[in-house]
Amino acid sequence: MEERLKSIRFIAITIGGFVAALSIFFATAQYRRRRKNHHKCSPKSCYLQADQTKPQHAFKRVLADNSYSPFKHLKLDASRHEIFELVENPRLEFSFIDGIVDSEISEEYTWVETVSQLKELLDVLIKERVFAVDTEQHSLRSFLGFTALIQISTRKEDYLVDTIALHDSMGVLRPVFAEPSICKVFHGADNDVLWLQRDFHIYVVNLFDTAKACDLLSKPQKSLAYLLETYCGVTTNKLLQREDWRQRPLSKEMVQYARIDAHYLLYIANCLITELKQQGTEISCPDDKFDFVLEASRRSNMTCLQLYAKEVEAFPGESAASSLTSRHLNGQGAVSSVYFKTEFQDLVMRLCAWRDIMARVHDESLRYVLSDQAIVALADRPPMTLAEICRTITQADLNVDLSFNSLLPSPSSVVCSHLDDVHTLLQDNISNLNDIFPMILQKCLGSSGSCPLSILNYALLVNCNLKVSLVSKQNMVKSSKQVARKTSRELFVQKFSCKTPVYHNCKIFANDGRLLCYCDRRKLEWYLHRELAKLVDDNPPAIMLLFEPKGRPEDEDNDFYIQSKKNICVCCGEGNHYLRYRIIPSCYRIHFPEHLKSHRSHDIVLLCVDCHEVAHSAAEKYKKQIAAEFGIPLFVSKVVDSKEVQVISGSSESATNDEEVGVPPLQLRTAAMALLRHGPRMPSKRREELMQIVMRYYGGREITGADLEAALLVGMSPHERRRLKKKKGISFKHSAGSILPNMQNNVGCTETSSIVDASEVGILNSSDSTKAEACNGQQEFRKADDDVGDSTIGADSGVDEVNYTFKDSLKSDTHGASNRKGDCIGNSDDNYESRGPSNGTVELNHKKYDGTAQSKHNSKLSLLGHGPHGKQVVNHLLKEYGEDGVRQFCQRWRQVFVEALQPRFLPAGWDVMHSGRRDFGEFSVYNPANKALDLVKS
Repeated sequence: MEERLKSIRFIAITIGGFVAALSIFFATAQYRRRRKNHHKCSPKSCYLQADQTKPQHAFKRVLADNSYSPFKHLKLDASRHEIFELVENPRLEFSFIDGIVDSEISEEYTWVETVSQLKELLDVLIKERVFAVDTEQHSLRSFLGFTALIQISTRKEDYLVDTIALHDSMGVLRPVFAEPSICKVFHGADNDVLWLQRDFHIYVVNLFDTAKACDLLSKPQKSLAYLLETYCGVTTNKLLQREDWRQRPLSKEMVQYARIDAHYLLYIANCLITELKQQGTEISCPDDKFDFVLEASRRSNMTCLQLYAKEVEAFPGESAASSLTSRHLNGQGAVSSVYFKTEFQDLVMRLCAWRDIMARVHDESLRYVLSDQAIVALADRPPMTLAEICRTITQADLNVDLSFNSLLPSPSSVVCSHLDDVHTLLQDNISNLNDIFPMILQKCLGSSGSCPLSILNYALLVNCNLKVSLVSKQNMVKSSKQVARKTSRELFVQKFSCKTPVYHNCKIFANDGRLLCYCDRRKLEWYLHRELAKLVDDNPPAIMLLFEPKGRPEDEDNDFYIQSKKNICVCCGEGNHYLRYRIIPSCYRIHFPEHLKSHRSHDIVLLCVDCHEVAHSAAEKYKKQIAAEFGIPLFVSKVVDSKEVQVISGSSESATNDEEVGVPPLQLRTAAMALLRHGPRMPSKRREELMQIVMRYYGGREITGADLEAALLVGMSPHERRRLKKKKGISFKHSAGSILPNMQNNVGCTETSSIVDASEVGILNSSDSTKAEACNGQQEFRKADDDVGDSTIGADSGVDEVNYTFKDSLKSDTHGASNRKGDCIGNSDDNYESRGPSNGTVELNHKKYDGTAQSKHNSKLSLLGHGPHGKQVVNHLLKEYGEDGVRQFCQRWRQVFVEALQPRFLPAGWDVMHSGRRDFGEFSVYNPANKALDLVKS
């Protein structure tokens, strides 16, 4: 029986292959006949005069026309607020389809093609808590493309919405797609949400994307076809996706394909949710608050923040021309002369620009008008006659592999209708390329133009006024990257700006009635709870201390802490949003002596997002100057296992093998992660390369799975380890304790465990610096709370923080951010230091760092950030100049801040020369005596 089944299977495969070969043969023959039938085309009137088959010509309202004007969105305040809310607080409950799904799909479905049917669908969907959505697009015979079909599936029924017939009425569904209480399930929604905006002004709120769930679950494949086969046992023919979805009626196969894409999505989503919950249970530790389901929801709703934007270039066809020129000339090598290259580039630019305008005028795709291969062929050997032009295009298209476009006429109807224009472009009769386009537009769309005006091309005349200058760089609309940047900025402001006023301007009085400082409500409660003060006023709140404080600000000529402060950006005065900004970077400040940093709010100011970015950029630039001045690189060059380095240093060959030992920490971490997650599936050559990287860390010895897990943790702070476990879902079964690698900064260390490689240091400090910062697990956002106190944690924790901008949040997708509340400002026992003279510039002359710092790495510092650099700089200052050196170092950073931003709204009393020193009073938790007492109690 088994042999018989094998025979039947073999025969079926053979027949299938034979049929496929025949279909390709006949398609090829038909393709070549159709191509050759068109190579004798001649100039004639525009084909659109007779061709009335394009369905988009019946559209009465088009939101995205073919002009160079920007796309206009609806007012999105309400919708975007709901999306931000879902990103901040993802939905906890998901209820899709439970039980086993039947792999056999029923014959019943609802075809929606009238407005009344569309309204009935709206009534159905508004009562649902979840429904699945998919779209089918047509892009070959349209410049921007349009949505030809929308598939919607509820738990009970499938709907196919004819968006061609209902194009002008699809706005009926806007409310249900924007309803935040109804979950919309898509697969790979990145394009769908943009297409719905482009065609119907439909904005999706509350989205669950099964592709994002696949990312979190590290599925081997993320396609819908894979999910359908895995969970439902259903196979689909994805070639149907390339069918012409404009045709009506749809074939039976196309209807079946369209239904399947949405019909099973709810069940698949339910399966993925179950797996996400299970994964969270298996790998999460008791204190781990990471929720895979919520993370999938959050990532899905981030997609909804995208906004559609036209891709408009500085000059029509510029990017395509640049790409074609580069690819062709690179293939020619050094054979081409300079003259040939210049002439070729000019012709490619002309043809790409002409193709762009013709595609807009006729509402055709670029590949339909003129293929890339045809442009290269025409520019490489410019034909002299109209017949030669047609033959060149036909031959170039014949040489292209068969594809779903292979039955298209060659040359296209557009070329045949405007063959004279192509001939003119190929002749060097026009000196200025800009002069061509007013002529072409006038010839096509002018009062006696050859091409019919339509709702899609009319705006070319209205908006451009026959002047190419309107598409120049000066007037170019915002690109999609700019839109993405604006979206990222809005999200950053929404998520990380202060949610409540930072300064409460509450007052603390001494027991003799003199004002000591302004602070927040939490600080007042601290004193009142311990019965160290009494409430003397309610509005604004004020307390009087019941003990004698350590010092008085007016006694020491320091009035910064006795001034009320405004909740505005200190640079520009923006009051709608603001973030805390630490003038002295935390990578240095956390290593300051306690009495120079704790509860000192002088160097923490409020900045809006834009000013924050300017300040951050200036600080990063100055860090590089500090690194060069002190001879202490910003990043660790190499790390090596501390156990193996003793063996290496004792070897007589160690001097010659130095370059082969040790590895940059980022490279080590990346290699270990790749091997742990994808090692068995990697090509053997690539796997061996990554193994060699990890082996260099271990001194060249053979490594085990436990070594890989340990290498992944090298140089991570405790916070980084926790976050890695949450994000990647990796359980470190073999890791037994932390590995303490040797830092290898190129600072002239004399100990044998150090490896110096100037080239490696140079790479990390320049081109790799951004990458290293992006991977730095210590980049943390600070969530605003009630005060503006110094929330820097103690130096013994060693956490390296950096100032983060909204531009960085687009790279990291913001999901790794952790919110941590700050401490209170000031203290009842603050010692208010007198400030120095505020004239002149701050200078600090010092010797170069001699590199005698410990080579052993502090396990609480991340090796990928600036923490090791900051620690060495502060240690050097304290060793060479004591606390005065640290104070002058702070003054230099304040001067950098002032010069970069020129702040106009700094609080009264703020001064570059502020000393920052303080003594601790009797009740201060930072008083050494109290610290010693706490240690005894513990």
